[in-house]
Amino acid sequence: MRIVVLVKEVPDTYGDRKLSLETGLADRGASEAVLDEIGERSIEVALSYADKNPGTEVVVLSMTPQSAQATVRKGLAMGAASAVQVVDEALLGADLGLTAEVLAAAVQRTGFDLVIAGNQSTDGSGGVIPAMVAEILDVPAATYLTSVEIGEGTVSGTRAVEGATMNVSTTLPALISITEALPDARFPNFKGIMAAKKKPFETLSLDDLGIDPHDPNASRSIVIGLSEKPPREAGTKIVDEGDAGEKLAEFLIQNRLA
Repeated sequence: MRIVVLVKEVPDTYGDRKLSLETGLADRGASEAVLDEIGERSIEVALSYADKNPGTEVVVLSMTPQSAQATVRKGLAMGAASAVQVVDEALLGADLGLTAEVLAAAVQRTGFDLVIAGNQSTDGSGGVIPAMVAEILDVPAATYLTSVEIGEGTVSGTRAVEGATMNVSTTLPALISITEALPDARFPNFKGIMAAKKKPFETLSLDDLGIDPHDPNASRSIVIGLSEKPPREAGTKIVDEGDAGEKLAEFLIQNRLA
């Protein structure tokens, strides 16, 4: 079985996260770049299965700048067999649609039985990439899973819904996305770090995938304006002098909240 895990380099959540007012993109120099934690958990799900099932190949796949190669290699150090990185300057500022198209093309080119992704990244937090990739690949999507069971030709899991839990399952090939309810990822050991340097690492471009980022027939979105969030203003304080109810009603009406 070949399991492809989608990962992403993101700004460290413990550091400052800012937008560049010139480009409208995340200022990745404002904090340390790390492998997204939900991506690490996705790798752990794949590796846990591979540990018990010899012959399973785990591939980490990412669409990132060239500078992110060291971050992607962490997946190899954890135990993945190979890595694929899509690098192209034309992808700078890619929207969700183009991102999903590129990832799906890379997955298809790599070959897969199961694709595992996090439910959403900690930088963009779009939360739709897994479903979009599955749609393009034309495979079933079991998303937002809080538990995962991979079998011979099947995958199943539990999804939390309002006031209940839902058990879902599907045959392979398929795509699943997981939540932070899944176990923490293992730490790469020294042996894994050294072995990662010799593992296959393929770099692809848009030409390799046959994708035109400027295709006039494709739906694309761009940033046309950006401004810094204004400072928060002080709120209105109502002191009860026997007419607090009237003042509150007047405030709600003036602010069109009533």
